[in-house]
Amino acid sequence: MTTPDDRPISTDTAIILPQRERYAPGEAGAIALLAARLAGRDDRILGIAPAGAPYPAGSFTPVRPAAFGLSDTARYARGCVSALGSRLPDLIEVHNRPDVALGIARALPHMPMLLVLHNDPQGMRDARTPEARIALLRRMRIAGVSDWVRARFLDGLPSSADIMAVLPNCIDCKALPNPVPMAERRREILFAGRIVADKGADAFVRACAQILPRWPGWTARMIGADRFGADTPRTAFLDALVPQARAAGIVMDGYRPHDVVLNAMAQAAVVVVPSRWPEPFGLTALESMATGAALIASSKGALSWVVQNGGLIADPDEPAVLETALEHVLSDLPLRESLSAQGQARARLFDVAEARERLSVLRADVRARPFLSPEPAGP
Repeated sequence: MTTPDDRPISTDTAIILPQRERYAPGEAGAIALLAARLAGRDDRILGIAPAGAPYPAGSFTPVRPAAFGLSDTARYARGCVSALGSRLPDLIEVHNRPDVALGIARALPHMPMLLVLHNDPQGMRDARTPEARIALLRRMRIAGVSDWVRARFLDGLPSSADIMAVLPNCIDCKALPNPVPMAERRREILFAGRIVADKGADAFVRACAQILPRWPGWTARMIGADRFGADTPRTAFLDALVPQARAAGIVMDGYRPHDVVLNAMAQAAVVVVPSRWPEPFGLTALESMATGAALIASSKGALSWVVQNGGLIADPDEPAVLETALEHVLSDLPLRESLSAQGQARARLFDVAEARERLSVLRADVRARPFLSPEPAGP
């Protein structure tokens, strides 16, 4: 099989990462981590070159954005097409960037393409309006990481079960650190994530400042920075939060590699995910459950869908709600043990083995039915 430009098509999948993601340990964000978990032997992963050695899963191809273009997105999309080389894959899977997907689709209009959305599509360029989302569906298939993302994409569109798939995020349960039994865990309340207002970092500090004086022997810790990577910048939000955390006795560890975060979750008694931002999925909550912590999570976005009975739900900005939930969990070891067991059972439903099977079925369907309409849109 050949394309209109006579390049032969192979039988693999090309996975296109967002420009900011780096496909390497210690540099990866959530999307690159998920790509590394799911990548098969024949998959090609394309993205900006990391500083260190890429993950071994699949084969990594660095993208050099084109020298000319109307925008960074256009230059990146052109760079992705060039990086594919003379032999095209049989499917292109673009993660979280409708604008990049459209740029590639215009260059390769007959190529089967899957766009996987990890965030709210209504906040994304080329997906904000129903008309823009319909235009996407005419060129490619769409999947979202949760029912919440799916609902946001379909908002204002004729709803149909086969218009959009749900492809939940996943974890590799076998690769996680062994959870410490609850009775032997550190009496520690842990926050792990970006230290920004959207993630409720200040709500965590506020709640801990109120309850820690009443619970001697318990400590609190925050792992994270403004963004992923050791070179994360200092921000005004952090500058204001650090003295508050210090006054409350909260240890702030800054950015740490993902394996360090998972080990901390496997030893802490309680993990709090107090997001204000509507989480499109909530991978931190899933990892917390999988590593056996007693989880307290916000209800924003897809969090309650992910957590269900595997944790307590508490709004970070309702007066005293987060503080009450924390005191409830700290005071009750059987409750913490029950949440730990229920959370681990819930997390196993998102194991990578099941996710790979769902992805394989979806990719096969996309290859068989690449476009919503009988013919793809023109270039």
